[in-house]
Amino acid sequence: MQILHDISELQTMDDSIHLALGVFDGVHVGHQKVIFNAVKAAKLNGGKVGVVTFEPHPVRVLAPERAPRRILASLEHKAELLASMGVHFLCVQEFTLDFAARKAKTFIEDLVKYSSELKTIAVGEDWVFGKARGGNVAKLKEWGAEMGFVVTDADPVMVDGERVSSTRVRQAVRDGNLEAVKDMLGRTYDVVGTVIEGKKLARQLGFPTANVVVHNEQLPPDGVWALRVNFRGKFYDGIGNLGRRPSVEQEGARRLLEVHVFDYEGDLYGETIDAEFVSYIRKEKKFNSIAELKSQIAADVEKVKQG
Repeated sequence: MQILHDISELQTMDDSIHLALGVFDGVHVGHQKVIFNAVKAAKLNGGKVGVVTFEPHPVRVLAPERAPRRILASLEHKAELLASMGVHFLCVQEFTLDFAARKAKTFIEDLVKYSSELKTIAVGEDWVFGKARGGNVAKLKEWGAEMGFVVTDADPVMVDGERVSSTRVRQAVRDGNLEAVKDMLGRTYDVVGTVIEGKKLARQLGFPTANVVVHNEQLPPDGVWALRVNFRGKFYDGIGNLGRRPSVEQEGARRLLEVHVFDYEGDLYGETIDAEFVSYIRKEKKFNSIAELKSQIAADVEKVKQG
């Protein structure tokens, strides 16, 4: 997967291109429909498929007080998902106040200017863009006829009678309704984080853990979870406690995902790991003694291993 960092870098593509445009936070099934329209166009007409997205999230620039937590915080994670869908390159355009002030038609003219041959633009049916939200699908089709590209606009995708959206996915994650999340994402929900050094108490209890600081992604409810963990290119089963560890920490402790990886020895300090939330085991609680905590951890591990 080739990653470009500005739309001007589209000129490095020496083939005709088919672009899907959008923020695509989460790459949920509605986003996938848009992207597959570009993939299908490339299969029919030849050329490369690209996704043009924007970082940071436009809301974080235009209304930071309303900025949501991400569904996919990692650019690398997004790139992996897109590659599996048949996308050849990802163009990450920096979203700034200056960029937001650019007229919609100017943005489209730049896409055409920097592309060797722009054949397709795929968007969602309600996509709006540009200064004062001056661009929409109708305008895009008008400009496509003028500049020589085809526009495909994807209808919303419905799950359980409601439109799939990033907002709806985030709410389902917050609620711990991960079956609904899986239906809307088309995959198990996962988060990416960095392992930091902790107090090593869990190691003394016989269950060494990695303390993971999540990279701004929406988290499910606190508690104990069965996990599927990916790091260094390998997958492991594991168990995790999400929360503030009330049995061993003071009130107000930092919220962490504490992960015990089955069948793995060694430290993971500084590593970036990907943790899939497989199933909910129980609420986080405060125990009266370390012995009681150790006994409960052993029971939780056994429950997860037995499925």
